[in-house]
Amino acid sequence: MNLVWLKKLRIAVSLLFFVATTLLFIDFAHLLSAALFTPINYLEFIPSLLKFLALGTLASAGFLVVLLLTLLFGRVYCSTVCPLGTLQDFISYFSLKWRKKKKYKYSQPLNTLRYLILILVTVLFAGGIILAINILDPFSGFGRITALLFKPAVVGINNVAAAIFNSLNIYWIYPAEIKGIHITPLILPIITIGVVGWLSMKKGRLYCNSLCPVGSLLGFISNYSLFKIKIDLSTCDNCGKCGTVCKASCIDVKKKGVDFSRCVNCFNCFAICPYNSLNYVYSIEEKKVPLKPQDALQRRNLLLGFTAYLLGYAGIAYGQTKVKVYTNNTVPVFKKLAVSPPGSVGITRLNDTCTACNICVSACPSQVLQPSWFEYGVIGIFQPRLDAGAGYCTYDCTICGEVCPTGAILPLVLEEKKLTQLGKAKFIKENCIVETQKTECGACSERCPTKAVHMIPYNGLFLPEVRDQYCIGCGACEYSCPTVPYKAIYVEGNAIHQKAEKPIEEKLEQKIENKSEFPF
Repeated sequence: MNLVWLKKLRIAVSLLFFVATTLLFIDFAHLLSAALFTPINYLEFIPSLLKFLALGTLASAGFLVVLLLTLLFGRVYCSTVCPLGTLQDFISYFSLKWRKKKKYKYSQPLNTLRYLILILVTVLFAGGIILAINILDPFSGFGRITALLFKPAVVGINNVAAAIFNSLNIYWIYPAEIKGIHITPLILPIITIGVVGWLSMKKGRLYCNSLCPVGSLLGFISNYSLFKIKIDLSTCDNCGKCGTVCKASCIDVKKKGVDFSRCVNCFNCFAICPYNSLNYVYSIEEKKVPLKPQDALQRRNLLLGFTAYLLGYAGIAYGQTKVKVYTNNTVPVFKKLAVSPPGSVGITRLNDTCTACNICVSACPSQVLQPSWFEYGVIGIFQPRLDAGAGYCTYDCTICGEVCPTGAILPLVLEEKKLTQLGKAKFIKENCIVETQKTECGACSERCPTKAVHMIPYNGLFLPEVRDQYCIGCGACEYSCPTVPYKAIYVEGNAIHQKAEKPIEEKLEQKIENKSEFPF
C-alpha cells in the first residue's frame, strides 16, 4: 500500500503549527490578535495540562486530545504539533543536505535515562517544584529560543531594512526596539538550542527520545496505540532503506521491527520503501519488538551532548530616545519582592504553574514583562516579572492573560485589571532631584495612571507623595524617574495581589464669561 501521502500530510500540518507558533512569538509589531494564541496553545501538552489543573475546565483540556490521538495513532503530537520537534526536523534536514552521505541507523533505546527523567520531573511537580518542567518542556524551550534569540534577530533585520528604505524616502517599514536586554536570561535558550541542535545534527530526534519528558510519556503510551507501522514480511527484501531515513533510529531492519515508543510518526519510511512493504494498520494484537538495553558507552556519549555551542546574540537597537539623567543620589534600592504579572494572583501561584515559555514576554506591547533570573529564587528562574527599567504595565492592557497557555496568568477584564494591585510604590526622598538638585521634576506623578503619586509643597517646590490605596504597582513612576544609579521611586511587589481603591476623578471647573458675541 502506497502511503506517501501520510508524510506529505505530516509536513503540511507541522509547518502550519510551526509557522503560526513562530509568528506569534516574533510579532514585534503586535499585528496579530491575542485571540490567535488560544487555538495554537490548546494542543500544547504541558501548558494545556497546567491550565487544566489551574482552571479545571474542558476548554483548557487540550492535553486530553493529545493523549487520545496518541492512543489512536501514536506520537503524532511530536511530529506535527510540537514546534521544537519541527525545529529539530529543520536542523536534521539541512544537516543531511550538508552531509549527503549521512544516513540514520538503528540504535538501542536510552530507556533508563528517558524514564528516569520522566519520573524525576513528575515527582518534583507533584511536590510543587516546577523548575524541571520549565527547563525541559519542549513548547517552553521553543518559546524562549524564539522570543529571546530569534525575535531580536528579526528586529535587527527589520531595523536595517527600515534604515535603508528611509534613506530612499520609503516609510512603509519602520524601526522597532528591544527593551530590557540582559545576558542572564539568554543562558538557558542558548544551552537549549545548542543541545537540541547538536543532537539533531548527529542523531535526528534523539532529544525527543532521551531528554524530553513529554516525548517519554507519549512514547510509553504509543506502545499501546491502535494504529502502528507494520512491515510486510512477504514483500520486504531486507534492503534496509527504511532504517536510513528513520530520524528516531527506531527501525530494526535486521529483526524487521519498530520500537513504537520512539517512533515519532514522521512516515519517512513510507516514502523511501521501493516495495511498499510498510503499512499503517490497526494492530491491537501486535507485539512490541524486544530491544536490548543501552550499554554504558552510549550513555557516556549522550552526556557529552550537553556541551552546548556558544551562540551570538543578534539585535539592533534603533530609534531609541535619550533622556537626561541625574546621578547625585546615594541611597541604594533593595527590592524584597519582584512584581509578578497581573492575573498571576501572586508570586507563589506563578512559580507553581508557569513553565517560563515567555509567550507573555513576547506579546507584551510595552516590554515591561521580562524573564527573571533569581528575582523569584531558583524555582522561578526565567519566569516573567515586571521590569520597570524596560517599561511599565499599560493601564488598559490585558494581553498577557489572554495569551498565557498554562493559566499561570489568568485573563482579567479591564476594569478588574485596573484595580489589581501588583505592588506598591516606595519613595526615597534622598534620591529625588527635588532634594538633591533643588529643581522641579514631577515625572513620576505625570506618568501615574491612578494619581497614586501626587505632588505636595516642599521648600518652595513640589515633592512626590505616594497614596498606597490607589497604587496598582504598574511601574510607570519607576520607569519615568530620571535618577541613576538608584531610583527615587520604585515598586515593591506584593506576594499576593491586592485590590486598590478606585482613583478619585478630579473634575475641572472652568468659568467662561461671554460678555461679547465673540469672546476671542
